[in-house]
Amino acid sequence: MIFIQQSRKILTALVLVLVLTVTTACGGVSQATQRPQLPVASSQTYTQLERGSTSAGQKFGDWVVQTAKGIIQDAYVRDNNKLGVVISQQVKPNEVQNLARSLLQGFHKNFPNQDVSVLMYAPDKKLILTARYDEQSKQIQYQ
Repeated sequence: MIFIQQSRKILTALVLVLVLTVTTACGGVSQATQRPQLPVASSQTYTQLERGSTSAGQKFGDWVVQTAKGIIQDAYVRDNNKLGVVISQQVKPNEVQNLARSLLQGFHKNFPNQDVSVLMYAPDKKLILTARYDEQSKQIQYQ
């Protein structure tokens, strides 16, 4: 009786391995024949492409969104000197400049010894403010 139970367990395991092997080998289209698909952003849904053009930029962009607790919808870093931020509707118009200054100060601490910029975008993805930090003069300019 024990021999029959063990034989049945072994046979079941072998059949399972065979089925998984055959379905994995035969299933789907190989990656070599697939065409890459780019994410599509429509006016109703916004898809995030990437948060940074470098790994340090990616990490900083992720950190900004995670620590913002909903006031920043998305962030991206390009060339370790430009930070783009999409704010949420929670941010009032009179708070945008202060938020930009805070982001600029943190961004400069993470990417020192260079001029840095923060581009603030409204929830509809339109540019509303640009803040630039000049490393030589140590001044912030708003546009």
